[in-house]
Amino acid sequence: MINVSDQHAPRSLIVTLYGAYGRYAPGPVPVAELIRLLAAVGVDAPSVRSSVSRLKRRGLLLPARTARGAAGYELSDEARQLLEDGDRRIYATDPPADDGWVLAVFSVPESERQKRHILRSRLAALGFGTAAPGVWIAPARLYEETRHVLGRLRLATYVDFFRGEHLGFAPTAEAVARWWDLAAIAKEHDAFLDRHARVLRDWEQRPDTPPQDAYRDYLLALDSWRRLPYADPGLPARLLPDDWPGARSAAVFRALHERLRDAGAVFADL
Repeated sequence: MINVSDQHAPRSLIVTLYGAYGRYAPGPVPVAELIRLLAAVGVDAPSVRSSVSRLKRRGLLLPARTARGAAGYELSDEARQLLEDGDRRIYATDPPADDGWVLAVFSVPESERQKRHILRSRLAALGFGTAAPGVWIAPARLYEETRHVLGRLRLATYVDFFRGEHLGFAPTAEAVARWWDLAAIAKEHDAFLDRHARVLRDWEQRPDTPPQDAYRDYLLALDSWRRLPYADPGLPARLLPDDWPGARSAAVFRALHERLRDAGAVFADL
């Protein structure tokens, strides 16, 4: 059995599997099928079971019986909303809109400072940059998803949102370089390209698309890619360095998605 790297942790792969195929199943995904499908990308059965248990504790997976009475798991309503929110980023095909900014300004009492930490970590995970202490900024299109997430976490009462444009004094491109660590984001794009651009080149040279091979390479590419549209909030091209790798990594993912997703569904057979 192949060892799964940190890049493809079992729990992450299970979420990716449900996002790609499991949520479209007519009922709960049987445990036996989860084990089969995760084995195809190098995850052993004990790792699947322990990871499913963690996702169940987090309220993302719910135990249920299939029509034939087999034990399985289905997505919670919260998990489905998370996947639907993620779809808009992960499968985006158009260049990011240049439609201004959303500001999140929060204040948390010292007696509840743990919530302050949760707010910061969630806003960072959603792609917000830091404009000033307690003031977070992101492209305006991220507002709806952010509102959903903070509402689910019962943090909405601590936050005010504003829409606006940057008026200076520094040029916006210089300010963006302060608000986000662009070098770190570019490094993540480069890492994706290092792993998956050669996979795409190999597929481009193949006349056939065997379902099991397609499933494996697609699931691993999606598992790597789905983090990137959160690390990278999709800033307008005019504000990014000339050699920005984001468009290249997005093109590689889209090409793999178009070539492999449907063939992989044949192997998944859910």
